[in-house]
Amino acid sequence: MLEIPEAIVISRQLDQTVKEKRIKEVVTAASPHKFAWYFGEPSEYDALLCGRTIKTAFSYGGRIEILAEGAALQFGDGVNLRYYEADEKYPAKHQLLLVFDDDSALAATVAMYGMLFAYPSHTNLDDDFYYTAAKEAVSPLSDGFDYPYFQTLFHEKGLKMSAKAFLATEQRIPGLGNGVLQDILLNANVYPKKKMGNLSEAQRQGLFYSLKSTLVEMTNAGGRDTERDLFGNPGGYKTKLGKNNKLLICPNCGGSVKKEAYMGGSIYFCEQCQER
Repeated sequence: MLEIPEAIVISRQLDQTVKEKRIKEVVTAASPHKFAWYFGEPSEYDALLCGRTIKTAFSYGGRIEILAEGAALQFGDGVNLRYYEADEKYPAKHQLLLVFDDDSALAATVAMYGMLFAYPSHTNLDDDFYYTAAKEAVSPLSDGFDYPYFQTLFHEKGLKMSAKAFLATEQRIPGLGNGVLQDILLNANVYPKKKMGNLSEAQRQGLFYSLKSTLVEMTNAGGRDTERDLFGNPGGYKTKLGKNNKLLICPNCGGSVKKEAYMGGSIYFCEQCQER
């Protein structure tokens, strides 16, 4: 899933790889997917994008945006982006394919669900809550995301939420999802189900510093090892809690790691580091 580290890493790779390439062919919905979401009619993407040159790529929250001479593409959540050189064979199944004039290609595939938007660059998207939330949010990797700012995220409703719900829902921190959440909470020694209102001031500060430092570490390492970059390579950050920790042993203390279903997904926690 595209979360903050992977969105940053892949957008940087796109900016270095496809910038100034001219789109000569666009294929949409070659493999129909019930939960692949397009902007308008995907059949119109070819007319919109063909002949346009890629100008830049960047990220905000967990989204990736590509600008191409008067048009824009936007990807989020469960979209996997892969770049293929001219002599490489791209997959037969995909939800969006861009072929460039040098015969290299960018393929976008959707696993569970994902958005693959293309639209004229002057399109007003202000009525899209998730778009505006991601665009206007202060990035946790920026200097502006300091402890006073973090404190502004707390409110009466938020204090009644669990640590997982507070960090990963309602777009308080766009791009921070269940994937990066596990290590953030482990490094802060906070149990995922613990109510935010029950955290001490010291625990809140610890959570803040863990949030920032863990995301920086993940990003600098090229993303998590549970995800892949633009070229299909796994990230260099070794996740502590998650599907790759098959032994369910805490790397911080050697204790037992538990996995439970919670809020529509799975949580992992160390019984010693993250006391209930």
